[in-house]
Amino acid sequence: MNYEIHPIADPSLETQIRARLDSLTKPPGSLGRLEDLALQLGLIQQTALPEISSKAMIVFCADHGIVEEGVSPYPSEVTRQMVANFRTGGAAINVLCRHARIEPVIVDMGVGSPTRNFTREPAMTRAQAEQALATGFSYAAKAEILGAGEMGIGNTTSAAALFSAFSGLDPLETAGRGTGLDDAGVTRKVDAIRRALALHQPDPRDPVQTLAQLGGFEIAALTGLILGAASHRRLVVLDGFITCAAALVARAIAPASLDYVVFSHCSAEQGHRKMLDFLGARPLLNLDMRLGEGTGAALGISLLESAVNLYREMATFQSAGVSTSAPPPAPPSTAAH
Repeated sequence: MNYEIHPIADPSLETQIRARLDSLTKPPGSLGRLEDLALQLGLIQQTALPEISSKAMIVFCADHGIVEEGVSPYPSEVTRQMVANFRTGGAAINVLCRHARIEPVIVDMGVGSPTRNFTREPAMTRAQAEQALATGFSYAAKAEILGAGEMGIGNTTSAAALFSAFSGLDPLETAGRGTGLDDAGVTRKVDAIRRALALHQPDPRDPVQTLAQLGGFEIAALTGLILGAASHRRLVVLDGFITCAAALVARAIAPASLDYVVFSHCSAEQGHRKMLDFLGARPLLNLDMRLGEGTGAALGISLLESAVNLYREMATFQSAGVSTSAPPPAPPSTAAH
């Protein structure tokens, strides 16, 4: 699949947006990263007056054959049970979406039909990976602002394997406790990833094949969502470790796709800070979260909306009649004492 993705850089438009930001009734730059968010959305939408017309949280869900290796303290059926919870509105992501008026979209990418155990064979065929990419790509048309979430028991192992494949880092540095592994479980996880890397010898210059070897159906769909958002000039807010693994693949396929991404938070999962650094990403938040589902992305969308509302609704110095600088000091008095 060919992706036509253009960088968002536009010096003339950036000058216009920064001029409005600096005209608002505040010291220049005093809203910090919120100003960056308004600028990024304006450049993506190609307008000096960006807006948010619709918001959707796309939660891709799938099972993983790698669970056979004892890499998760939870059994695979928890994926199906949590998907049912999503659909009845009882999960954390549902609560956050309700409060932020984000439409939750739950997508079954392979619940009960897991990828293969990638310590023994590729997780997917290349055709399956490409189909999952295409499915994720299609969901980019769902809303103007997209959140990226996921659910899949075993998927931190897949994400850590992809990170090792693209970065060259040993799995000891990329694999963590996931949903609560003990030390012995982490050792099994690291060993499983090392065996998979030795078996497949992934080549990051062929990102789709690397994704097929080590990824999950939901990670492939997340990658497609990022590429689709960039192709449609829409902004996508990523969640944590799993969604950022998809960003690794998307960047390898189309580097400019990350212009359209906001990294919501740095999770407590081992390796996520290193992954963000490898991507050159600055997350908005660090709340020691590690739930997934898109919870961090929902908070990120709330911050984005705050940024846009401030940009659009604050008074300017001129309209509010506020002085833009301190008055000059009075000349020294010449009166006799």
